[in-house]
Amino acid sequence: MSAPPILAVHGVGHAYPGGVQALDGLTLTVPRGARLAVLGANGSGKTTLFLHLNGTLRPSAGRVELDGAPARHDRQGLLEWRRRVGLVLQDPDDQLFAATVAEDVSFGPLNLGLSDDDVRTRVAEALEALGIESLADRPTHMLSHGQKRRVALAGVLAMRPEVILLDEPTAGLDARGSERLLTRLERLNAAGTTLVFSTHDIDLAYAWADQVAVLEGGRCLRQGPAAEVLADAPLLDRAGLRPPVILEIANAIGVTARDRRQLLARLAQGRA
Repeated sequence: MSAPPILAVHGVGHAYPGGVQALDGLTLTVPRGARLAVLGANGSGKTTLFLHLNGTLRPSAGRVELDGAPARHDRQGLLEWRRRVGLVLQDPDDQLFAATVAEDVSFGPLNLGLSDDDVRTRVAEALEALGIESLADRPTHMLSHGQKRRVALAGVLAMRPEVILLDEPTAGLDARGSERLLTRLERLNAAGTTLVFSTHDIDLAYAWADQVAVLEGGRCLRQGPAAEVLADAPLLDRAGLRPPVILEIANAIGVTARDRRQLLARLAQGRA
């Protein structure tokens, strides 16, 4: 019997005050070790889904599962859940609050009740993983936007989660900043961390994800291998998304489906 997905939502519904239905019977799975891109237009439910995947919101219908078992919303259950599943918000200013970078990154490990030595070790590892050791003593309000994004991610890394949820990870970053962040994330994934990211950048999803879930109206229209889902033009049109540029180019010049990934890899090498 195969292992259950690390995270799953089954028929989850959620309405905000005023009757705004953000999720409407949404079902989705997060395979262990995957790079899962969650795509959808504004208002499709991406951020609300993430807030359910780490226990911040509780579904009004359906259930969330962690390792195949119903996720618990009691105090002890949430502590364990958020130790295993970290969330990086789109706006790092919503996540950074301590005076210095090191203090901010240490907040999570301290809440786990770790010793001072263990906390220092985790902070050092997280800062090194993201190449921001030199920022340890920098006041958080003096960081650039890209630095803040990496510090927010370091705060999650210090918890040593099995899953990291990233809400629009490259939003607001220039090309070099995006490349740097994605390189760090690739290393984390290669080491076994499951990554789930929402994005409006369908070309990023095609190039970087191995699975894609397309949301529309609070529901998951389809989930599957990135190359297959993102080649479904009617599906993307229904969700208010355009096909990846690489597929449009491939179709225009007559490249076969078998060769599209090779073409994409060559284009990626040209950007590096």
